[in-house]
Amino acid sequence: MSEPLLDARELTRRYGETTVVDALSFHIAAGECLGVIGPNGAGKTTTIRMCLGLTEPDDGEISALGLAMPRDALAIKAQLGVVSQFDTLDPDFTCAENLLVYGRYFGLPEQGIRERIPRLLEFAALSHKADARPGELSGGMRRRLSLARALVNDPRLLVLDEPTTGLDPQARHLMWERLQLLLQQGKSILLTTHFMDEAERLCDRLLVLDHGRKIAEGRPRDLIAEHLEPDVVEAYGNGALALADSPLKALARRTEVSGETVFFYTLDARPLLDVLAREHPRLRTLHRPSNLEDLFLKLTGRQIREGA
Repeated sequence: MSEPLLDARELTRRYGETTVVDALSFHIAAGECLGVIGPNGAGKTTTIRMCLGLTEPDDGEISALGLAMPRDALAIKAQLGVVSQFDTLDPDFTCAENLLVYGRYFGLPEQGIRERIPRLLEFAALSHKADARPGELSGGMRRRLSLARALVNDPRLLVLDEPTTGLDPQARHLMWERLQLLLQQGKSILLTTHFMDEAERLCDRLLVLDHGRKIAEGRPRDLIAEHLEPDVVEAYGNGALALADSPLKALARRTEVSGETVFFYTLDARPLLDVLAREHPRLRTLHRPSNLEDLFLKLTGRQIREGA
């Protein structure tokens, strides 16, 4: 096996008496997309900041691209592309100028940057917006411009912190298409996201964090098969909550309640569906396979978390 592109070992970061990241280890292989998911306050952003050399760990080590972070931070960052959670585009520059100025930060020859700009704008589906300023763009366009900007130095590893937050479904799907193209080109991606369909679609492996610790790691479908029953029946509507403590529980391996919906997790949904259709015909039901959102909620709980 080739050496990981990024290797984090026993990372720990504390703020006062609070341990935000606790003995966390993971790696990213060349050409791989590793997703980091977890509730608010799980330690995702602090982990990203340590990988970028913006926050120094109290304990542990990070090596990237054969170099040590934070000792070789500048040399590592020269080979990274970063899309932060919030846009940092310069509002006074056009799309093309944003790419040009950002390329200069890497010390790249100006002629080389100018030659790359049309290809980057084409990749971002923004060729027709080369002379527009960020304030004239939609949210999806700005995110694609941020991605194009992160590619100006032809990085080996992309670090994307919730890259599709705030986008409508069409813009998200276009962003996913562009990220898939980068993976096909052999780029590696470290991705944080709150969208479980995004994580399942893009990521080769997932790292699930909670309270700063790794609670699960593996391929999305493998994690689902390991932790969940294959069938889910959702029952909702007037009277649904009474089912949570009814004899129907015996037809499921596990039952959960969220809002007005009762979730039945079962090995075979057919007996449960038959009873619901016969005895509760007015209830609305949904039968589906278990998914990554079910995994996330089982491992981290349904309680809303506040904080970043």
